[in-house]
Amino acid sequence: MSELKAEISKRRTFGIISHPDAGKTTLTEKLLLYGGAIQEAGAVKSNKIKKGATSDFMEIERQRGISVATSVMGFEYKGRKINILDTPGHQDFAEDTYRTLTAVDSVIVVIDVAKGVEAQTEKLVEVCRMRDTPIIIFINKLDREGKDAYDLLDEVEEKLGLTVCPLSWPIGMGARFKGVYNLWEKNIQLYTEQKKQRISESINIEDISTPEIEKYIDKETADTLREEIELVSGVYPPFDKEAYLKGQLCPVFFGSALNNFGVRELLNCFVEIAPIPQPKMADDVLINPLQDDFTGFVFKIHANMDPKHRDRIAFLKIVSGVFRRNTNYHHVRLGKNLKFSSPTAFMASKKSVVEEAFPGDIVGLHDTGNFRIGDTLTEGSKLSFKGIPSFSPEHFRFINNADPLKSKQLHKGVDQLMDEGVAQLFTLESNNRQIIGTVGALQYEVIQYRLEHEYGAKCTYENYPAYKACWIESFDDDQLDEFKKLKYRYLARDKFNRLVFLADSSFSLNMAKEKFPKIKFYLKSEF
Repeated sequence: MSELKAEISKRRTFGIISHPDAGKTTLTEKLLLYGGAIQEAGAVKSNKIKKGATSDFMEIERQRGISVATSVMGFEYKGRKINILDTPGHQDFAEDTYRTLTAVDSVIVVIDVAKGVEAQTEKLVEVCRMRDTPIIIFINKLDREGKDAYDLLDEVEEKLGLTVCPLSWPIGMGARFKGVYNLWEKNIQLYTEQKKQRISESINIEDISTPEIEKYIDKETADTLREEIELVSGVYPPFDKEAYLKGQLCPVFFGSALNNFGVRELLNCFVEIAPIPQPKMADDVLINPLQDDFTGFVFKIHANMDPKHRDRIAFLKIVSGVFRRNTNYHHVRLGKNLKFSSPTAFMASKKSVVEEAFPGDIVGLHDTGNFRIGDTLTEGSKLSFKGIPSFSPEHFRFINNADPLKSKQLHKGVDQLMDEGVAQLFTLESNNRQIIGTVGALQYEVIQYRLEHEYGAKCTYENYPAYKACWIESFDDDQLDEFKKLKYRYLARDKFNRLVFLADSSFSLNMAKEKFPKIKFYLKSEF
């Protein structure tokens, strides 16, 4: 038990979330750089640099310069085992991010200093607040002109409904950016643009009123900093670890991830304050990480991580106990035992086989089609973790086979990509035509690209006019039969053969609810 406790106390598993282009993947790179996990950080957008970002390993991500799938990376830092989940920021891939948030114990939210709080950030933070997930905010791109620091903090409090507590403070901004005063460690870090990738060492200054500061920055800047720090200390609450862990207080750091500035301070504070792996609800039982019995759940499936080998990997978050290689575990939904000869740990696309893993760790399991998102593995107990639903898609299109000779490949490709949860497949009851539903239109491009490049199949799409997909349930067979007759054209089955009503407008959905009060309509698949 003591070994398990020691391993758990070392673990920190967190997600990085933001609006697209706020610098999330760049921040991940720099965190990995400090953890010694990579030797040089790759630029995400620049085509001049052949080395791409470590966490963007799908071909389409390298071409577009955006992350479309969550990547998992682990590294050691100051005696801690850090697991980062870098999520896609683009709203068309939000579903992947929502699911990833079920597997993390805390999050870092990246905000662009010029754009402030954007729509996608609001949605994702709302999910974190529903679960009381502890949040740290990193305000990025300080080397560019942006909003005033006070205005940004007001915006965060107002739009995201968070109480903030700055733990570092910028000295100037944009062209006037001189560095950051670190309130957490009580030191000043100066920014020298000539040495973009090498940071000047921190200068420890316990007392900000000392004239010693003026050796490093001019008197006017020093006076402004003193006034601002005094104001910050008066206006914002002092840091309280308990409040942070309950999700009631958010530490804020300022920096520039691209220029390596302010990232180390963020990481040093994070390893001190971030929560260790937390208990999780399964059915009606709270599963504690310290219990001896192993439990874990699949929150993501990725087909073809290596296109040469056609492998599918299920990402398993370990909730309790110890996961061991070549040991039989019970697959609750299938009711059968499975064992895994080569479970892997991740460094983005690099994988290494692990002998054992502990709560908080993410393990990749080679999957021949046994897993789907939300599946639970245990040492025999029949429980399942909740809170990993599919949401109603926003976009619907018929999928057609563009190459009749490759129908088998198309069928297999669609089947596997749907298991990943990137999109949902509905088959119409009336004529068996297949419809793909997605949260965002960009997903169709990704599916088309991956079908062609990974499965050798080609497809075309045509629009299907639907407003929402509703999973339906009824305890009154007569009413259900009547509903089926009336709405026959709009009924489909999802991949798991559950009945779905593809409402063509909000009006027809509301009319159906009124006319059939004994039928329940759900906008997500878990009910």
